Amino acid sequence: MSILVVDIGTSSLRAAIVQPDGSMAHEHRRALPPDTPFPGLIEFDAARMGALAVEVAAAALRDGGPVAAVGIANQRSSTVVWDRATGEPIGPGLGWQDLRTVFDCITLAGEGIKVAPNQSLTKVMWLLSQFDADRSRDLCFGTVDTWIAWVLSRGQLHVTDRSNAPLTGMLATDGPHWSTAVLDQCKIPANMMPRIVDSSGVIGEASALVGSPVIAGLAGDQQASLLGQGCVHKGMAKITFGTGGMLDLCLDETEPSVHARGPHGTFPIVAWSRNGHATWGVEAIMLSAGTNVDWLREDLGLIATAAESHDVAQRCTDTGGVMYVPALFGLGTPSWDYGARGTLLGLSRGSGRAEVVRAVLEGVAQRGADLLDAAEADTGVTVASLRVDGGMSQNPTFIQALADATQRPVEVSPVTEATALGAAFLAGLAVGTWSGLDDLAATWRPAVTVAPSGMLDRARWAEAVDRSRRWIPDLSALDF
Repeated sequence: MSILVVDIGTSSLRAAIVQPDGSMAHEHRRALPPDTPFPGLIEFDAARMGALAVEVAAAALRDGGPVAAVGIANQRSSTVVWDRATGEPIGPGLGWQDLRTVFDCITLAGEGIKVAPNQSLTKVMWLLSQFDADRSRDLCFGTVDTWIAWVLSRGQLHVTDRSNAPLTGMLATDGPHWSTAVLDQCKIPANMMPRIVDSSGVIGEASALVGSPVIAGLAGDQQASLLGQGCVHKGMAKITFGTGGMLDLCLDETEPSVHARGPHGTFPIVAWSRNGHATWGVEAIMLSAGTNVDWLREDLGLIATAAESHDVAQRCTDTGGVMYVPALFGLGTPSWDYGARGTLLGLSRGSGRAEVVRAVLEGVAQRGADLLDAAEADTGVTVASLRVDGGMSQNPTFIQALADATQRPVEVSPVTEATALGAAFLAGLAVGTWSGLDDLAATWRPAVTVAPSGMLDRARWAEAVDRSRRWIPDLSALDF
């Protein structure tokens, strides 16, 4: 039977039916943009998120049900705290991009706890300080997967999976359980924490939906995208080019000896877990990808739509020496520098609109090659080809630039957002829709494969990146 998937993104959510052949149909989507009450503060209405999740899931079921199971994909680290008895959030949901707890992270680092502001730990601390200072209430904490499973099960399930749990900053380093030392030091009651379950496995019923199908798949968005693009064996990798860019490389069941950032700026991740066993990977991060195209459109007015960036860039055969470093929010992997800033170099009197637009697309492609180089260096694994999804994957000029920068074939996902497929695959594995990982790999049919047709200057690129760094020294000094 088919699988219902509920996919909760940063600015929208959707539900769809995934068929056994990997095709997706009966999609229903709702916008749910986060609120920004002040620069750096990112909030969302968790109650509305839950209501809309039920609404789109019910609509997809009405069109394409019944289904064998439900899979949930979610934005990672975004945080919800709610009252166990009423199911009502006690305050705003805090988005993963929210920066209100930066100084708390710095304070905790001085106390021996290293945590980044995008992780959940300090977000929970902030919500408790505002709404339960004396820790007298019976509350639940969850990332978005936890919250949606709670809503779909009418409060019967309080769970998260092994792909999401490490992103909270509260997981122990010696196994899949919460760190009592961290919870105690940060005054977070242990009974708030969800039960950690496998990414693939029957968890309980989605009783809020017709037929009460079982929830059997949970995954963070990037891990779901990795699976959704058929990257199930060691050495297979994908990059999602959305607002930012995330490269995920699949490894094996060998647990890394160190769970910290690698020397080339990548992070170990649990790609997924089944039957109590985790498959590991590494992740490399670009802080701004599609944001740079938005900048061309919204702020500079050089293009009317994101798609037009391809047409404009095609008006020149090269950038004429112009280079752009897409560091609007700093640099991520490999050399983390929050004080780096976007840099446009090599302008001359002959530099025009087309050259600047092409330079922006090539700059994001060069950063994609940086992520790939870092993942290979930190793991010793060679990636033969890259699979890509996200909004920028639909731009032919960009995809060719990525192939030229990485000197690898680039396979474009047949669906722009592969997260839903990955969550469906996890649920389907648990109930027998697919019998194993090879079945998932067999569903992969790229929309197009683009081979390198030239080379981008990587040495010159490294010089440009160095010029972009340390522009705001105080931010460059921060390290999470």
